[in-house]
Amino acid sequence: MLRLISLFLPTVFPSWRFFKTVAPSPRIEYRLIEPGQSEAYAVGGWQEDRPRPQHLRLGQMLRWMLWNPQWNEQLYLVSCAERLIEAPSQHSIDEINRRVARLLPQGSQALQFRLVFLSREGAQVVKLVEYESTPVLLAQLQEGPA
Repeated sequence: MLRLISLFLPTVFPSWRFFKTVAPSPRIEYRLIEPGQSEAYAVGGWQEDRPRPQHLRLGQMLRWMLWNPQWNEQLYLVSCAERLIEAPSQHSIDEINRRVARLLPQGSQALQFRLVFLSREGAQVVKLVEYESTPVLLAQLQEGPA
């Protein structure tokens, strides 16, 4: 009986040591590159994928607490990015490419993404690029599985 209680108590009173470490999570940025050109011919600069809104109204906050599939997908992308930093795999690269491309308009450009970490050093915010993917044609990513 004592063993049963010791297993049950952590579910009722969660531990503050739920996470082994607390570290900044990577942010995903992307850019589009004209086909056949070098990376110097990027269509635009790096843009944050799915930027967070600057302000939320109370109604939006309450609704997002109950239903927010976009945020669930964003958490999945952060998880893929963290796995890519710790143990690079083609699966994580493909998932990030596919999900970023899905929100972009059809085009002939190539998509490239990078993972960045933001840290504060004194009064400055420093951006550290940890990973940069090779460009992939948007048309290949937006076709879907064969």
